[in-house]
Amino acid sequence: MEAVNLLSSNRYTEKQIGYLFISVLVNSNSELIRLINNAIKNDLASRNPTFMGLALHCIANVGSREMAEAFAGEIPKILVAGDTMDSVKQSAALCLLRLYRTSPDLVPMGDWTSRVVHLLNDQHLGVVTAATSLITTLAQKNPEEFKTSVSLAVSRLSRIVTSASTDLQDYTYYFVPAPWLSVKLLRLLQCYPPPEDPAVRGRLTECLETILNKAQEPPKSKKVQHSNAKNAVLFEAISLIIHHDSEPNLLVRACNQLGQFLQHRETNLRYLALESMCTLASSEFSHEAVKTHIETVINALKTERDVSVRQRAVDLLYAMCDRSNAQQIVAEMLNYLETADYSIREEIVLKVAILAEKYAVDYTWYVDTILNLIRIAGDYVSEEVWYRVIQIVINRDDVQGYAAKTVFEALQAPACHENLVKVGGYILGEFGNLIAGDPRSSPLIQFNLLHSKFHLCSVPTRALLLSTYIKFVNLFPEIKTTIQDVLRSDSQLKNADVELQQRAVEYLRLSTIASTDILATVLEEMPPFPERESSILAKLKKKKGPGTVTDLEEIKKERSSDMNGSAEPASVNASAVSTPSPSADLLGLGAAPLTNSAPPPSSSGSLLVDVFSDSASAVAPLAPGSDDNFARFVCKNNGVLFENQLLQIGLKSEFRQNLGRMFIFYGNKTSTQFLNFTPTVICSDDLQSSLNLQTKPVDPTVDGGAQVQQVVNIECVSDFMEAPILNIQFRYGGTFQNLSVKLPITLNKFFQPTEMSSQDFFQRWKQLSNPKQEVQNIFKAKHPMDAEITKAKIIGFGSALLEEVDPNPANFVGAGIIHTKTTQIGCLLRLEPNLQAQMYRLTLRTSKEAVSQRLCELLSEQF
Repeated sequence: MEAVNLLSSNRYTEKQIGYLFISVLVNSNSELIRLINNAIKNDLASRNPTFMGLALHCIANVGSREMAEAFAGEIPKILVAGDTMDSVKQSAALCLLRLYRTSPDLVPMGDWTSRVVHLLNDQHLGVVTAATSLITTLAQKNPEEFKTSVSLAVSRLSRIVTSASTDLQDYTYYFVPAPWLSVKLLRLLQCYPPPEDPAVRGRLTECLETILNKAQEPPKSKKVQHSNAKNAVLFEAISLIIHHDSEPNLLVRACNQLGQFLQHRETNLRYLALESMCTLASSEFSHEAVKTHIETVINALKTERDVSVRQRAVDLLYAMCDRSNAQQIVAEMLNYLETADYSIREEIVLKVAILAEKYAVDYTWYVDTILNLIRIAGDYVSEEVWYRVIQIVINRDDVQGYAAKTVFEALQAPACHENLVKVGGYILGEFGNLIAGDPRSSPLIQFNLLHSKFHLCSVPTRALLLSTYIKFVNLFPEIKTTIQDVLRSDSQLKNADVELQQRAVEYLRLSTIASTDILATVLEEMPPFPERESSILAKLKKKKGPGTVTDLEEIKKERSSDMNGSAEPASVNASAVSTPSPSADLLGLGAAPLTNSAPPPSSSGSLLVDVFSDSASAVAPLAPGSDDNFARFVCKNNGVLFENQLLQIGLKSEFRQNLGRMFIFYGNKTSTQFLNFTPTVICSDDLQSSLNLQTKPVDPTVDGGAQVQQVVNIECVSDFMEAPILNIQFRYGGTFQNLSVKLPITLNKFFQPTEMSSQDFFQRWKQLSNPKQEVQNIFKAKHPMDAEITKAKIIGFGSALLEEVDPNPANFVGAGIIHTKTTQIGCLLRLEPNLQAQMYRLTLRTSKEAVSQRLCELLSEQF
């Protein structure tokens, strides 16, 4: 209570003690909180900058929900008021930031949001710094409201970067002008894509180039504070360059700058350089530049003292790996694995397994690599790794003999890891007959070799070996008696473990009473495994956690990637999205359902099948800007639907009654081939019942600068609201590309205009004379009106009302006929243009008032 009394004092020292006491010791649930809030309100209203600062500091320090409820509406007013002192603005911005972080729902978004953006132009850099922190946090949640901050941030950043240290003397830290503000502005710009305005974009590029140039200049001071401040700005600029991923020149320059830090004597710089280069490696523009530093990264892996830096080096090697350097990188990672820290061995094992599988050009190398991996780090080889080995061997007819021979030789070592016994038991049980012709690997020798490991293994491995023995009974009838003796022994039939006992009893009985034909049927070879998400990749992502460099790199480069150019996928019927029935999985891996009707790739045309992909057909989110392009096609049939640095998609379509045909043109804007080019039209379940789509396959290879055409035949069965999704997947320069856009197939495409004389129209119009049968709304147009486009849009709006107002087609009459297979629906519209104002009427036999009101709302939103 004494502290609360001090708040009402007019002496600064007493008021400061009161606020300090309350900030530190008073609980937000205190009974005195109401008195405290009243005192704070008085100080905020006093316009005394010193007292206002104390009150704002107290609110920020406590930061409770009660404080937010009491002051979240007042602080923005103080922040944007024209007569507020600079020091108070700083405190108000940071206080509002604290309240928004603790209770975002209580901070009202209003007129102040547009005004707070202009604080970036404030003459006081302290105010700009505090405001930038606030705007960055707000923009992360509400990017559209603060979009105007981009140009202001670029302008302010440009002034800082191009200034001399003497220009901003009060905000220069060891010869670096306003480093903290520069970092905050660069982080704010990372909330948005590259600026669309060419002038702003050019100015930002100039700023980033200047920052990179200054990094090359000799240091102006030998103090560590100078290099820290300079590098803080540099690394944030590189993060922005990576975020935009649109300027090849900047990306390569950033990569070269980071390459210089790889051998820096400062450990933190080496760590940050490796971490940033991991992200650069996933960009198509800088991947090759990152690869030039492979020797330096390998050297860091061997000589670096700090384990965290070594781990980043492993991440970077994994990110920069492609077909050209896969064998070198995998060999180096295997060498390092022998002396690697125990904390990162499992992660290295997973990465080696993934890279060996993904980039194997010779299956002999893949099998040798995995067996070597099990030998070096058997305890860290998870079940997922040897599951994948078995799946791949079973799916590949041409390498099964080599795999059987290799595991047989590996099992002859005196000490074999249990995972190797599992792989050997499974593969020899399936394909031991392929090497049985050699006297050195006769059936009896294979059996004795496996059984010599039996007593050293755990129960699950013994169970697997028993299954191998019964497989041998089918493969090698000459050793059937020997195997039956083992199954008949007391150690098996009376085993304490129920699983082993049951297997021994059932396998012995099966081998005794079953005929040769029945045995061959029951114990035939395993069928090929269905394609699914790689369990190794899933485990690595789970281990690394969401949002990591590995996760980003997988999303950009490896989603649905095919291993070593598997056979071209068959064409997809766009009108259906089917899910294959799950196959039996004896290894206990749940099959991931596919998301379109493409069959699994054939294994006959490639060295490896697609066993590594996240999903056989993972559908990407809609590409940025695709909605805007989609809207343009509502009123036109031809034009460019989508375009980026690699690909241009053009459309030419024609519609007649309930039928339509669309020609889709895919243009390769680069000089490099697109491989495995697979466009797929995907419809939701509801849309499939309304639209019949038939697509013709396209050539899976698109040469540089070439264009391919795809034809889509369309039939409208009934009215619909959604649009199909066009998903395009292909490989460009070893990088997997995946994008989706909406196909502009809308209901108004199937409208057929009908002529109506003015006499007929007004005759119908005058019949509607009852009260409330007509509604009109007059509003100012936001844009110039084009009569033809407006008419087309109105027809589209009429179709949007069908489901909202009256689903019974019999209740609609009029002048815009929608042709479908089963219905003919009409809307009667009359348009009267009047310079800046427009009046629209929609007349129907029933519910006219509701329909007209809804149409007015739709039109006012659009125009």
